[in-house]
Amino acid sequence: MNATLLSPRAVETFLHAAPEQFRVWLVRRPAMLVGFCVVAIILGAGSYGAVMGAWRDSLQALYTGIKLPLVILMTAVGNGLLNGMLAPLLGLNLTFRQSLAAVLMSFAVTALVLGALSPVAWFIVWNTPPLTAGTTLAATEYAFLQLTLAVFVALAGVIGNLRLLPLLREWASSAAVARNVLLAWLAGNLFLGSQISWVLRPFIWEANRPVEFTGQASFHGSFFETVWAAAQRLIFSNL
Repeated sequence: MNATLLSPRAVETFLHAAPEQFRVWLVRRPAMLVGFCVVAIILGAGSYGAVMGAWRDSLQALYTGIKLPLVILMTAVGNGLLNGMLAPLLGLNLTFRQSLAAVLMSFAVTALVLGALSPVAWFIVWNTPPLTAGTTLAATEYAFLQLTLAVFVALAGVIGNLRLLPLLREWASSAAVARNVLLAWLAGNLFLGSQISWVLRPFIWEANRPVEFTGQASFHGSFFETVWAAAQRLIFSNL
């Protein structure tokens, strides 16, 4: 197969590539594959992040457009190293380079889907009542927008990981091994990605806080601690 990621139809070529083609790129053109994935993440996730932040103002759009690709790239590098250790333990012999490339490929698909959803997200942002100084975390429009944008991210993530499964099946000795590796990788994505997201906060900030890239509050607590506290409040408030 002579498909290349340097053609004008590179995105279409990448999204339609079969597992055999990914293997060819990984073996013969690893730098090209990694470079394309990084650019796809920056552009796709960056455009979606900018739409997320645009509900507040242009500066928040700029910050969020930078932070969302950073979250994805940092998660990909961390999980690429972690997954390179997990895969052999689960029966799949992958090098760290192959592991990183596979994770980047999955996140690139996710970012491209987010980029495609950006116009839809922008339509929702445009038609949602604007954020004002009086908007609280309990406001209906705040909850609706955060939930909708989060669902889009989740949908893109599912598509990206499902795109990775056929490639793992090509490498693995059985479908069970490929499934176990993917589940282990998803767990790593969840734990590491959640905490990186907590620190960088690539989402809509509270109205009573100033627009900032990162703040002191970003380094206090953790994602899981906050979720647990919120669950406790929800449970005990109904008792």
